[in-house]
Amino acid sequence: MNIFTLITFVVIVLIGAVAYLLNPTWQIPAVFLPLAFLTSLSPKILDQWERGVVLRLGRFKRQIGPGLFWIIPLIDRLVRRVDQRVITTSFMAEKALTRDTVPVNVDAVLFWHVWDAEKATLQVADYEAAVSWAAQTALRDMIGRTMLAALLSEREDLDKQLQAVIDAKTEPWGITVQSVEIRDVVIPESLQDAMSRQAQAERERQARVILGDAENEIAQKFVEAAHKYDSSASGLHLRAMNILYESLKEKGTMVIVPSTAIDSMGLGGTMGLSAFAQQHADGVPVGPTLGAIAPPKSAEAEAEEDLFGGEEEERDGET
Repeated sequence: MNIFTLITFVVIVLIGAVAYLLNPTWQIPAVFLPLAFLTSLSPKILDQWERGVVLRLGRFKRQIGPGLFWIIPLIDRLVRRVDQRVITTSFMAEKALTRDTVPVNVDAVLFWHVWDAEKATLQVADYEAAVSWAAQTALRDMIGRTMLAALLSEREDLDKQLQAVIDAKTEPWGITVQSVEIRDVVIPESLQDAMSRQAQAERERQARVILGDAENEIAQKFVEAAHKYDSSASGLHLRAMNILYESLKEKGTMVIVPSTAIDSMGLGGTMGLSAFAQQHADGVPVGPTLGAIAPPKSAEAEAEEDLFGGEEEERDGET
């Protein structure tokens, strides 16, 4: 019931009351009261997003709306108000088997709207329920034709395929499917654990392959360097001295090298090594056959050594 229905009823009743006051002998109430009731059924109002389907004596007459319109009471009938806004419908498929026989639960949402109220009213009894069932059927068919890996990784393509299938079913009903979106794919927990282990193993395999490739590249570089050092003895000596120098840069570090290495570097035996160590790290040589380079002493250690050294000299003098 709308405001125009009430207004129409009141106006007809007032006209009948005025006529009865002018001529009380007429049977005006018996005539105007039924007339007011029937006339009040004529005005109808549809909102901007609504369309109406009118049947006259059971046959399609016209599609109306939006706004105010009038129908003939008892002859015309407004059978349905059709909402032409975009409607969202959630649907899902539970325990549907994929092509590789994996049970999954898929949840999706459908966006659609009615573009022809006449077809939606005359071609299908309940178009909202029909759209929902058509979407569920299409979803189960799509899952049965798809592998699990594709279902998890190719959702955009599956959305487009699903939209095309559902739209083909609903187009004769005057309904257009705007889009379909798969929201979630749930797989069994045991399969999730297996897939997680598989992914972890694959990553570990890739890490080992990368590490092996790195070792191979390093070995090739070493081979190339060995060829260059083999043809240049001075380059090999400079490289050895540089390694020794880098080792002595750190405090508290002792480097022991064989005497043959000292001879190969041309440092002049232990005296040359001592000079080299004194210049680069303030170390001292130890041993006739091994060159040992000790770290520099602290001030406290030198003071303690001077103290005990002086006492030993005094004892030697007394003796």
